Amino acid sequence: MARTDKMNKEGLTLVDAINEGLEQEMTRDSRVVLLGEDVGRNGGVFRVTEGLQKKFGPERVIDTPLSESGIMGTSIGMAMAGQRPIPEIQFEGFLGPAYDQLVNHAARFRHRTRGSLTVPMTVRVPWGGGIHAPEFHSDSPEAIYIHSPGLKVLCPSTPYDAKGMLLSAIRDPDPVIFFEPKRVYRSFREQVPEGEYTVPIGKAKIVSEGTDVTIVTWGANVFQCLEALDKLPEDLSVELIDLRTLHPMDTDTIFASVEKTGRLVIVQEATRLCSLSSEITAQVMERCFLHLQAPVQRVCGFDTIMPYAKLELDYLPNADKIVEAITQVAAY
Repeated sequence: MARTDKMNKEGLTLVDAINEGLEQEMTRDSRVVLLGEDVGRNGGVFRVTEGLQKKFGPERVIDTPLSESGIMGTSIGMAMAGQRPIPEIQFEGFLGPAYDQLVNHAARFRHRTRGSLTVPMTVRVPWGGGIHAPEFHSDSPEAIYIHSPGLKVLCPSTPYDAKGMLLSAIRDPDPVIFFEPKRVYRSFREQVPEGEYTVPIGKAKIVSEGTDVTIVTWGANVFQCLEALDKLPEDLSVELIDLRTLHPMDTDTIFASVEKTGRLVIVQEATRLCSLSSEITAQVMERCFLHLQAPVQRVCGFDTIMPYAKLELDYLPNADKIVEAITQVAAY
């Protein structure tokens, strides 16, 4: 893969990085088509696709009717016909009406046709809480789609990873759900190469190395974990892993870290019951039981519907909750 190391001088936000990735891939590959509610003229509800319809025209950046099932079904047909559609679902809670199309059709066509048909599409979805949005606008439904064979599920946390992972997703031969943590859409800037580059699907990132405790997280929670690390005693060494790809999950990196530290904390926004943190805990118990020096701790959302704005931040993991969990496993 050819790339350039020339960086954007002022750095990019997560929104900027995704927009740049979309523009570059649409320029490179005429099969790439964007579609969704308000993605064209208005540039999307978060302005992630701003300016792309003006550059590529309404036939490649398509404003659709208010119908998630229709958006998804149309995208599946386009993908089977040889295009590379990128449907946007405005908020993660609106994936429900598209569930049948995603899980019973997009995820199964490779198997159903014994490999003769694939569905190369990337479903972009703003994801997670922390922006004081109304109901259906702040959920973390990743476990539902991880549980569906045939779907890849990504969740970058930084502008660099977002652009590189997006290009990998668009070029992948199978359907990919690309969850974008909206809480950090514009919260910071990062140096990102101006040219095209890819970040591999299925590979976690070690954000900080350590020897005493392992933390596994993804999305915006990476930054709550970094905040927690700043509050810990200097003699406590913590290894922080950003999963980036939720399925297929990089269990090798998790297992290697837990075998080194003997202690694990998992941080997620989603409810605890039957979640990705449940699966990580189970796999660590199966593979690393003799290395564990303390029970696995989980910092999760509560097993309730996400509350409205006044209580939203009490529901979500924060640095103090993460510090408490780390302290407990370290002292066990």
